[in-house]
Amino acid sequence: MLRGNYTARIDSKGRLKVPTVFRRHIQENHGAEVYVTSLTGESVRIYPLAEWESIEQRLALLPSMDPARRKFLDRTNYFGQQAALDSQGRVLIHPLLRKSAGVVGDVTVLGYLTYLEVWELERFQQRLLADPYNEEDEAAIARLGI
Repeated sequence: MLRGNYTARIDSKGRLKVPTVFRRHIQENHGAEVYVTSLTGESVRIYPLAEWESIEQRLALLPSMDPARRKFLDRTNYFGQQAALDSQGRVLIHPLLRKSAGVVGDVTVLGYLTYLEVWELERFQQRLLADPYNEEDEAAIARLGI
């Protein structure tokens, strides 16, 4: 699983140097191909291509005109591009998505079990403050036996 938080850097060409622990897991378990996208444009999601293809297979089960399917695909296709980790563990973030998410220079890269999220650090900290973990969240997690 992809877990934890690491600081990384996006270079002047828009390439993210994926933290070693994440890069090693992705390459050993899925290969170098990834899908780089976003749902909101606030952050970057990096899916190992096999994980993204699994999502596509589940979406294909919905009717083609399903509004939620369309909304999801509108966003993930608009911001998305297939890419590959290069020999130095870098992946290109599309300029449109880099600008929308405000990810330049130092960023935070978080593991979300099956994919990575890349955030501009202040934006992520503001997100945490705006939506604190509360008793309702704790109850939902407790129902899972965690």
